[in-house]
Amino acid sequence: MHRKALGRGLEALIPPSTPAGPSEGAATRQIPIADVAANPFQPRSRFDDTALKELAASIKATGVLQPVLVRRRDDGYQLVAGERRLRAAQLAGMPSIPAIVREVDDREMMELALIENVQREDLNPIDEAKAYKALVSTVGLTHDQLSERVGKQRSSISNSLRLLGLPPEVQDMVSRGTLSAGHARALLGLEASGDQLAAARYIQAKGFSVRRTETFVARRLRRQHGRPRARRNGGFGEWEAKLQQRFATRVTISPGRKGGRVEFEYYGDSDLERLLEAWGVI
Repeated sequence: MHRKALGRGLEALIPPSTPAGPSEGAATRQIPIADVAANPFQPRSRFDDTALKELAASIKATGVLQPVLVRRRDDGYQLVAGERRLRAAQLAGMPSIPAIVREVDDREMMELALIENVQREDLNPIDEAKAYKALVSTVGLTHDQLSERVGKQRSSISNSLRLLGLPPEVQDMVSRGTLSAGHARALLGLEASGDQLAAARYIQAKGFSVRRTETFVARRLRRQHGRPRARRNGGFGEWEAKLQQRFATRVTISPGRKGGRVEFEYYGDSDLERLLEAWGVI
């Protein structure tokens, strides 16, 4: 069944029945930018400086074409939606900005801010996933409700949320755009976080495409599953996990009669140098 996406404007995010004060309604007013505090529920962790400068130049030429949404505070206003416009207007040196004042509680404020950002489709994949998580865990939307609100398939939302299972450093690569969401989803096939991080560093250094990354991960999985596993005892599995997390590569502890082996895998010359530096050899 085709789902109708919500509109991109504030009108689509503010239902007509939203409570408002007697003099506030849906009318647009100019309010001082200095009186507008930030939205504490803003899901966007990064703002593109170039895009902001372009928007600021447009605002200087034509003004702010779409009002921001704010709510009242004792000392002024608090932004609900429209942070890019607010930042660009500040950058353009505008003293005030057109705004719609509405009375919304924290839950509504979070929902409006998150959905507006997700619908703009320019959030990085990690911020988008965190927005979905907040809408589910804090606002209380089910995945089906979330799918209807943002106009995306449930499977797309589920795949997005899976990215939050990656190690923080890999998430940061995706957030900065040095790895794509497609690369990240391929890395999810590796079970250990150390494997995921080491593979992410390697494919980034090599400039692998998503397809080549999928092949690389599949090859590693075949090699891992085809390797005979020594019988675990004495908590070696836990030690392996800690070493993998510490050195960001696959580590295998193989006990013998009187001793054993600790094996560290590396994925290229640069990765070997990284490990040698970590061990203090070079």
